[in-house]
Amino acid sequence: MSLTADQTVEALRAAGEPTRLRVLSLLAGDELSVMELSRILEQSQPRVSRHLKLMADAGLIERFPDGARVFYRLSSDPVARRLIDTVLDLLEDAANVADDRRLEDVRRDREAAASAYFERVAPQWDRIRSLYVCETDVEAAILTAAGDGPFDRVVDLGTGSGRMLTLLGRKAKMSVGLDLSHNMLNIARANVA
Repeated sequence: MSLTADQTVEALRAAGEPTRLRVLSLLAGDELSVMELSRILEQSQPRVSRHLKLMADAGLIERFPDGARVFYRLSSDPVARRLIDTVLDLLEDAANVADDRRLEDVRRDREAAASAYFERVAPQWDRIRSLYVCETDVEAAILTAAGDGPFDRVVDLGTGSGRMLTLLGRKAKMSVGLDLSHNMLNIARANVA
């Protein structure tokens, strides 16, 4: 598939501005919210939103809601991605050093906020998780997908309360749960024991 001449011109116009090139470069490495982009670019939220709308309308980026926030990522369309990759390959990396530094700050803040959240809610995690999905349906689907076993090893990344370890661990010679939250790991140990 390819773009028409008009679509190509529209996409290049949407990308052809310094701030928008910076946004494309940032989104090539991460999905980001408007607030995060505003912080990294050191520009107002309305201004960044206007740039994002132009690029979304041209098919260069995609908007997706996640809870109360809206995130943006590069288009999943292969033709648009090829155009974006070509444009980004022409940019000098040195021009984005400050943006990259601020992007790392955003990532660190995200990680700290997530860590603090899970430390805080660890004791209520099973109740909180059950508010969003039907656990029995999810667990049945996981057990079906995993099969009967036996397994040499079950590794649960982001184990939380250890529920997957209790479901699959008895079918394995060894099971390991990993989590960044020490409170979650303590709860998982108690639940699995």
